Amino acid sequence: MLHTEQARAVRFDRYGGRDVLYIAEVPIPRPAAGEVLVEVRAAGINPGEIGIRTGAMHERYPGTFPSGQGSDLAGVVTAVGEDVTDLQVGDEVLGYSWRRSSHATHVVVPAERLIHKPGGLSWAVAGALYVAACSAWAAVDAVDPRPGETVAVSAAAGGVGTITVQLLALRDVHVLGIASAANAGWLRDHGATPVPYGERLAEDLAAAAPEGIDAFIDLFGPDYLQLAVDLGIPRDRIETIISFEKAKEFGTKAVGSVEASNRKVLTEMAELVASGRIEIPIAATYPLDRVGDAFAELERRHTRGKIVLVP
Repeated sequence: MLHTEQARAVRFDRYGGRDVLYIAEVPIPRPAAGEVLVEVRAAGINPGEIGIRTGAMHERYPGTFPSGQGSDLAGVVTAVGEDVTDLQVGDEVLGYSWRRSSHATHVVVPAERLIHKPGGLSWAVAGALYVAACSAWAAVDAVDPRPGETVAVSAAAGGVGTITVQLLALRDVHVLGIASAANAGWLRDHGATPVPYGERLAEDLAAAAPEGIDAFIDLFGPDYLQLAVDLGIPRDRIETIISFEKAKEFGTKAVGSVEASNRKVLTEMAELVASGRIEIPIAATYPLDRVGDAFAELERRHTRGKIVLVP
């Protein structure tokens, strides 16, 4: 039987600012073999989506128009394709789409990119989990911290940073969290030593770690890779999830969420959050038709944690 209802989805037809975003009514998709249809309850937004929409990441992630948007999602399975045996209609799930499609009321997703949502997770947290949690896991794994070592993290109060700081703390690492002074209390409460960014950052980092910094995780931009190199940190222990060209120039690491995109990592991270061992702060939630406002808040780059669309 054909679907007669319509879904709503974020679209853009050309590269540009937030003004190119609009909400389209589209047919509810049907799952093919190995796929399920998810009615989306929450979908996180991420800085990378800004780069894709503006064309800044065209060389790495070229756009095709009209384009959808979004990878993070959580929701309820409403239809199941052939050959899917571990998910069924009514299951609450979280996961990701690599089709730029999660900012919508309904999305078709390969079953292998979903896990059952733990009961202890709110929809907002579940829908914001994938990119930030898997990026944090990959970044920490890339620098391979050992108990007692010191690791500096830039953008430590952002969506990925808040999780990275907590993962490091769970490994008994001394964490230097680079962020605005407004986030100092949160960082202290979650096991990090806050270090405010600014002109004295190099001196302040040195003062906070008189015996040296063993590794550096950059979650903001290329200037931090330069800083890490200037501080004499070994290049195989400098990691970025964003500054790919600079990493290539310096010979440092650039490992992101793609390398950690699997059910094993997603399940591990979801369980850490559901158990309360890691907190994912939710800075704000927005309805789908205010997607432009959600990205306006994200682009100010001062939110602690994640911003989430609630279709």
